[in-house]
Amino acid sequence: MGEPGFWDDQQEAARISAEHARLAKRLERYERLNREYQDAQELFAMDGGMADEIEASILPLRRELERLQEDALFDGEYDAGDAVVTVHAGTGGTDAQDWAEILLRMYLRWAADRGFETELVEASPGEEAGLKSATFTVRGENAYGVTKAERGVHRLVRQSPFDQAHRRHTSFAQVIVSPLLSDDVDVDIDESDLRIDTYRASGAGGQHVNKTDSAVRITHLPSGIVVQCQNERSQASNKQTALRILKSRLAEIAEERREAALAKERCASQQADFGSQIRSYVLHPYQLVKDHRTEHETGNTQAVLDGQLDEFIHEYLLARAAGKVV
Repeated sequence: MGEPGFWDDQQEAARISAEHARLAKRLERYERLNREYQDAQELFAMDGGMADEIEASILPLRRELERLQEDALFDGEYDAGDAVVTVHAGTGGTDAQDWAEILLRMYLRWAADRGFETELVEASPGEEAGLKSATFTVRGENAYGVTKAERGVHRLVRQSPFDQAHRRHTSFAQVIVSPLLSDDVDVDIDESDLRIDTYRASGAGGQHVNKTDSAVRITHLPSGIVVQCQNERSQASNKQTALRILKSRLAEIAEERREAALAKERCASQQADFGSQIRSYVLHPYQLVKDHRTEHETGNTQAVLDGQLDEFIHEYLLARAAGKVV
């Protein structure tokens, strides 16, 4: 960075500067954790009777070390960058739409606890309750690398609050995770392959209701991918955001094909194919959340639905690094 002419190519210089800042932050975190560990060692050497207190004090250190361990597992082209997440209600009618809204809440709380920034891009309400779909962005270091552990179909088993007889229902929702591409990343899209529709964005009503067709829906005809955006007041801004998400989705498909090819080379069991059921959340007749890729499970279902996903994600990342899952 100190070489003459470094800023001649401003785009490349900005990329290198961002990478330098990211690595410097990681190194600083490692050095801080190392100091805290050495302090705990010295305190234990001086007073072994404080073992329980020292153990409790280094629990946060253990969690941060797990994050550093995760950092070492990211090798994808987009892993270090931001992500865009879409939740689609699947089979199950109103229950599935309610399940999609529960998942959205779970992910937003998880992202906030982890220190990521999120922005809701689009939310399409269901006919009676819940959401047909929702899209949000996740910004932060390794946001895509971490969040892509959640892509796939999520299954909910519970007594339906929408069934007067309170019978047990099974609902499904699909989570799609794509790298959020920067504006300077070029993805070739033929304009003739796009169908662009505009509609009136849903709002709270009253003086806040949108009186113009500012919301944008784009269908990529060759792939069948549909993206939409309604969070901006301007139709042009919504179109620009929707196109960016479309490019991200196309990049995700290319990434999945690359991962499938690598899995075939490693002879890995392809348990995480697009559309596969990755996790079950059983609330009745017993309480259990189980990841079918890693067999990791917990009976504390409420904690998981409140956003405590890190253990599931950590187990998946370790299994993926070992070639056990895709």
